Formats: sequence, C-alpha cells, structure tokens
Amino acid sequence: MVRLLGRSGARSTRRPSGPRPAPDRALAAPDGHPRRQPGGPLAQRQRDARRSGPRSALAGRSVAGQVFVLQVVIVLLLVVAAVVALVLQVRHDSTREARNRSVAVAQAFANAPGTVEALSAPEPSAVFQPRAEAARKATKVDFIVVMNTDGIRYSHPKPDRIGKRFVGTIAPALAGRTVTEEITGTIGPLVQAVVPVKADDGKVVGLVSAGITTKSVGGAVDRQLPLVLFAAAAGLALATAGTALVSRRLLRQTHGLGPHEMTRMYEHHDAVLHAVREGVLIVGGEGTLLLANDEAHRLLDLPHDAEGRHVVDLGLAPDTAGLLASGRVATDEVHLVKDRLLAINQRTTDSQGGPPGSVATLRDSTELRALSGRAETARERLNMLYDAGVAIGTSLDVTRTAEELAELAVPRFADFVTVDLFEAVLSGGQPEAATALRRTAMNGIRKDAPLYPVGERIRLVDTSPQARSLAAEHAVVEPRLSEAAGWQAQDLERSAQVLTYGIHSLIAVPLRAGSLVLGVVNFWRSEKPEPFDTDEVALAEELVARAAVSIDNARRYTREHTMAVTLQRSLLPRNLPEQDALEIAYRYLPAQEGVGGDWFDVLPLSGARVALVVGDVVGHGLHAAATMGRLRTAVHNFSALDLPPDELLSLLDELVGRIDQDEAAEGANAPVTGATCLYAIYDPVSRVCTIARAGHPPPALIHPDGSVEFPEVPAGPPLGLGGLPFETADLELAEGSRLVLYTDGLVEDRERDIDVGLELLRTALERAGSSPEDTCRVVLDNSRLTARAVDDIALIVARTRSLTADRIAEWQVPGDPAAVGEVRAAVSRQLAQWGLDELTFTTELILSELVTNAIRYGGDPIHVRVLRDRTLICEVFDSSSTSPHLRYAAMTDEGGRGLFLVAQLSERWGTRYTPEGKVIWAEQTLP
Repeated sequence: MVRLLGRSGARSTRRPSGPRPAPDRALAAPDGHPRRQPGGPLAQRQRDARRSGPRSALAGRSVAGQVFVLQVVIVLLLVVAAVVALVLQVRHDSTREARNRSVAVAQAFANAPGTVEALSAPEPSAVFQPRAEAARKATKVDFIVVMNTDGIRYSHPKPDRIGKRFVGTIAPALAGRTVTEEITGTIGPLVQAVVPVKADDGKVVGLVSAGITTKSVGGAVDRQLPLVLFAAAAGLALATAGTALVSRRLLRQTHGLGPHEMTRMYEHHDAVLHAVREGVLIVGGEGTLLLANDEAHRLLDLPHDAEGRHVVDLGLAPDTAGLLASGRVATDEVHLVKDRLLAINQRTTDSQGGPPGSVATLRDSTELRALSGRAETARERLNMLYDAGVAIGTSLDVTRTAEELAELAVPRFADFVTVDLFEAVLSGGQPEAATALRRTAMNGIRKDAPLYPVGERIRLVDTSPQARSLAAEHAVVEPRLSEAAGWQAQDLERSAQVLTYGIHSLIAVPLRAGSLVLGVVNFWRSEKPEPFDTDEVALAEELVARAAVSIDNARRYTREHTMAVTLQRSLLPRNLPEQDALEIAYRYLPAQEGVGGDWFDVLPLSGARVALVVGDVVGHGLHAAATMGRLRTAVHNFSALDLPPDELLSLLDELVGRIDQDEAAEGANAPVTGATCLYAIYDPVSRVCTIARAGHPPPALIHPDGSVEFPEVPAGPPLGLGGLPFETADLELAEGSRLVLYTDGLVEDRERDIDVGLELLRTALERAGSSPEDTCRVVLDNSRLTARAVDDIALIVARTRSLTADRIAEWQVPGDPAAVGEVRAAVSRQLAQWGLDELTFTTELILSELVTNAIRYGGDPIHVRVLRDRTLICEVFDSSSTSPHLRYAAMTDEGGRGLFLVAQLSERWGTRYTPEGKVIWAEQTLP
C-alpha cells in the first residue's frame, strides 16, 4: 500500500489542499529551519544521483551499484569456469579421437589383404614401406609401423628406423589384444596403438602400430583455444553490458537512493496524496476503507470518519459501493454519483504478492462525457457523409441511386426516407416543375408505414412542405407534424394515419443539381421523441446534395443510353428478308452498360444465294452505334455488286481506313480501329458456303447428326489495318446443317479466354435441338456463356436447304446464233413442265437477248441455267469478263435495245463475276 502511494506522490508537485498540518511538518527540516533548496537534501541527493549516472552505480553506494558489482563478479566467475571446463573437455576429446583413429588405422592395415603373406616374404620392408607411407598420408596419422613378433620394424616414416626395435609395449598384442598408450617414441611424444596380425589359424604372425604425435593432438586444441577465449570474452562483455543496463534501469527507478533515503521519501506520501486532483481510495481485502484522499472525499461526499468503515456503510450508491467492495478490476467504468459522472479505475494490490485489497481512482468526467457525446455525434455524421460518397452512385441507374440514398440514411439519420422524382427524370429527360412527382424509393425501420408506396404518382399541394422546398429550393423542416396544417392538407386521411403510426417530424430537401431541381427527399422521424434540429437539417442538405449529383449523372446517362439504344435499334434489321435457301433464327442481347456496335444481316443475292454477315465495332456508346450503321450500309451496298466475300471485305477494309483518316483530320478521338466482320455466301444449288472473316471469331457448324465443329476459316486482320489480303474457305454443307455465326461477346470477356468460351459454346450447341430457334434459346440460356457478358451479343443460326434437281434446268449453248432458237424451245418445254406457261413469252425474250449478247460479245463456253425458286431466275454464263451496260438507243440505232427490254420485263437483273467469266441474270415474279 505504501509503495503504491509513493508512486502516485512522485508524479505530483502540488502543495496539499487540506487543513492537515502533517505535510508541513514532513517538509520541514528536523531542526525546524526551512530547507535551503526545493525538496531538501533528499531531492538534492536524487539530483546528484541522476547527474552521476553509472559512476554512482559502480561506486556501490546505492542499491543499483551493489547489484551491479555482485552480478559482474558472478558472471566473471561463471565465464572463467566455463572456459577452463571447455579447454579440458577439448583436450580430452582430442586425445580420445587420437586413440580411436590410431586403433582404426592399425586394424585396417593389419586386416588388409596381403598383409599376412607379406610378413613371410623374403623382403617384407620392400612391400610394407610404400604401402604404409601411402596409408599414413591418406589417413593423416604420423606413422604406421609394421613389425614382426620380436618388435623389429619393417616400415617407418623415417627409413633409417627400419630394422630397429619398436619403442612401446607389444606383449598384450602378441597375446592377441589391442594396446593403446602414450609414450615417447623415435619421432617424439605420441599416442599409439598396437594391433596383432593373425594368420588363418589365429596365430599372431606380426604386429601393426599406428600413432599420432602429441604435437598434432595439441595443435587442434591450440587452434580452438583462441575461438574459445574470444567467445568467453564476448559472453563476458554481453553479460556485463546487460548487467549495466539492468543496473542503470534500477538506478533510474530508485533515483540512486539508498535504503534510508527511500524510507524517508515514502514518509511524505500523505502530503502528496492531498495534492492529487484524482480521487484515490484504498480498500482492504474485507471491504474496509483504509485511505481516501481529499479529492475522493469531495467527489463521493464521504463523511470525515470514513476511514476504517466498510464501503457499503458510507452512503454510496449501490452500484458504486458494490464495485469498491468487490475488488474486481475496472477500467473507466462510469457511475452516476448524485449529479456527477465518475470514471472509476480499480486494480487489486495482491496481484504481485502484496497485501489483499484494491486501489481505485476516481475522475469527474461529466463535462468530458458531454464533449465526447458531441464529438461522437460529429464523427458519426462525418462517417455517414463519407459513406454517402462511396455507397451512393455505384450504378448509373436513377432508381437504384435513389434507393442507395434511402438505404444509407435509415436508421443512421432518419427512421423513414422517401425519394420523389419528377417523371421526366426517370426516363432521362429535363424535369419540369409543373409535372407530377413519382415516388421512386422508400426505406424505413419497418415496412408497414402508411406513407405513399413506391410507384405512386404524387401531385403536391402548394402548402405542403415538399412543395415549399421545391419552390424555395432549400430545405423545409416541420418539427411537429401534428401542428403542420399545410402538410395535412396534402392528404387528410393519410396524414392522420401517419400521425397515428407515430411519425412526428419531417425534413423536406429538394434534389438540386446545378440549376435543375430533380425532385424532393423526405426524412421522417418516429422513434426519437425530439424533432429534427438545425444541425440535422444541415446534414440532410449535405446528404441530398451529394446524392443529387449522382442522380443527375444517372439521368444524363439514361438519356444518352436511350438515344444510343434508339439509334442502334434503328440500324439493326427489324425483319429478315424472305428467301428459301436458309431457315434462320437470331438473337441480339445489348450490353449490360452502354451500347455496342454489333450487327448482323441476311442479304438475298442472285441465283437463289443468300449472304450472312456478322460484324462488331469495338467500344460502346453513340460513336460505336453510328459506326456500326455506316459499316452495315456499306455491306448492303457492296453486296449489291455480287462480290465474293474476300473482295467485299477488302472494300470494307479500305472504307474503314478512309473513315479513320477523315476522323483523324477532324481531331476526332474515337477512330474505328477494332472493327471485325464475317461474311458468308451460301449457294443452295451447289450447297457450298464461301466464308471470309476479318478478325472475327470462327463460325460453328452443327452437322445433321448433331456433332459440332469449328471449321478452319483463314483469319484475316481486323478492318482498317489495310495492306493485307483476305482469304476464303469453301464449305460443302449437307442439307439440314446449321451454321452458327456470333460476335465475341458470347465467347470472350476480361476473365475468360476465348478458347474456354468456344468450348462452352460447343457444349451448348451439342445439347441444342434441331431447329434454329431451339439452338438460339439453348445457347443464350447457358448462364456460363451469358451471365458475365459485358459486351453486346449477336447470334444468328441458319439451317441449310438445297434446291432440288427438279427445280433446276441447264443447257450448254454452242457459239452459233442459230442455237438461240433451240434455247427458246427448251425453255418453253421446261416452263410447261413447271406449270409456268404464263411466263413463256417473257422468258423466251429475256433468254434470247442474253444468249445473243453472250454469243456476239462473250466467249465460249456459254451456259444457260433456269432456277425455279421464290422467283424464276434466268442465268447466262460465258467466259468474258466484260459487262454490258444499259442505255437508251437512238431512233437511228439498229441495236442496243436488248438489255433495256430485259430490264423492263424482269423484276431484277444484274451481272456477277466468277473466276471463269461472268453471269448475267434476270428474275421474274412467279404468277
């Protein structure tokens, strides 16, 4: 107890506040005279100890110095003992190692093959000397000596010792045992081993000795000794430094005082405790109050005889008395004592072996609590504003943004929040004050509030707070709705229900973004009895201001998106043209955000052929949609020329390059780089599909048996790069095959490689039904393909049909004008078989003109083909690459009217070129 009070007193220099005279007597000198310096000789001694530092510790006068000297002596003795023991151990280990090595070498040499035979040789030394020297060097011993049973050496490191008697004990070895000893031999003091060499019958026929000199053994010890001494010195230095640090810390903690000065210091604790501004209570283990300073008396209003009484008998509140009597640990535990909020900290005194009991400190936190409450409220509001910047506006959807505002404000700010927007804002238009509002979002602590539901169309009366806030463009607060006649006039029945429900206060804040007022946000309170105050109105305005920016951004995006979608829809085909070559189904899925540049087309060509085209302009927005429209129009125009797929893509590539150059010259920042296209022409007569692609994913082909493959179609560069040719692939398709064309949004995204997407597409196509509609449905119902699509998806599935032989008529025509009559007769017979007698005259006239032109201006061979499809198609093939031109013949011209007649009699006519020449064709509508 005294030790704890001494620490508290050491932190305070204030004079006692109570009337007790004991502190003044304690601070006086024993002779009654005042001390010459503040604090007296004790304080002077403490200052001297701090100035002297380690010197005081080394002097041994203080407790720290005595501890330091004692610890250094103990460490020094331990280090010396450790070094001696280590040296002895190293020497012992070295000698043992020498004995073991000598025995092992001698035994190995004695038992080596040929040793017994060499002992009986005429010249044993000639055999053993080189072998012994080689073994000695290999095993790093000092000698290996081979001798006979009389001790005469046959080998020795010094050749002059050969033939002389061995120095050492050999009797045990002659008896069959191994001998080890330390002696002084011919090469000096050494450790040697002698082992017997035994014949097959066990008789000792010779001896082998190996040894290491004492000098070699001692050398290992000498080499290790410096390291041992260095380690001992380092350990001593570290131990001394650690002891010095501990002594220095002890010196600081005791201020260099000896036992007598420390006793005198603790005698002044009573004076110091009276100067502490925190209340201090010391309670014994049985709940008896042992000590209370003046501040504790004041804060708890204790009686003057409180010391010595049980804490429950001091008239304290039950919770406070219970805490002090329990002795449990408490940290900043707040208790109400009369009109004060006291923060109580309590710790036990017996945790470190002290006497049972507890020490409690009391701090008046009434004002601090009020400040903390206001600071906490401000912090929560700042956090809410920060969260508003993060959580509101996560999407570019007007309704979702309004919902995010309502979700954020409940219940952190209001119990119910409603967001009403002008109807034009929801569609991206400009708000008009005269129009009605639409309840866009609503959120609350409960779901049964009698407020207008979401989707309700609201017309405000002029006296309502919402109408007043919209007119004044600032927040309007109604602290008590029960007294707000203007608000009740909006809807008398519903207003009564709202009041009965318990909603009693309202803040109406206009949603204003710049000069536009988008709507109004209403904050309703029901749980908290206090009405909204001025600070809360300011917070509501700040919240709504941040949300208004996000809602206006969403409105602008909605407007731009609607315009882009409208443009895109207007550029895509609305109805597919009628044709019999392919059964077609298609799907188009726009991107989740933005408008892309994907498109597709089905284009009927001459000769009952059909062209399929799928394209993609990389990017989103109006620019991508407009570029898509330009490319689609260009494909329509180029397809009218009846060009092969590779030539059409070359023209399209050149067009994209010119568009890029024009936009670069005008400073545009969105060139058409990244456009791709696939163009395919299917001929139902030959069942051949000719395909070329420019940077586009390959088509998929479903065979009639249901198997799926991705045909090898040469991959050309994307449109706009220029300079590289395009290649075509001819696929012969069985009737009933399904050709699947698509854009990359179906098989590729940022997190999935195109190979994975193609494999997923293959799996989906294998499960698809036989019709194109089923195929489209199965592919787009596959969530693994479409769930994460961030780009447009265009999908077209075409099932092939063929033109049967009974609907085709062909003739080879010789290059003789007389053959024209034969062609006319053959055509007449064929039309009669088809039941098309009504077209006989016009068909004969058309073919007469076309065949005559081919004979006159074309080249052999000449071929005529008539197809009965949705129209009657007449085709004349020749090997010339020149094309006739339609013109008006003058009155004096003898010819030049043939093509004019063909154009007048047919529905359509034209020319297409083939690798062998050209085809002039004409179509007539069937009756």
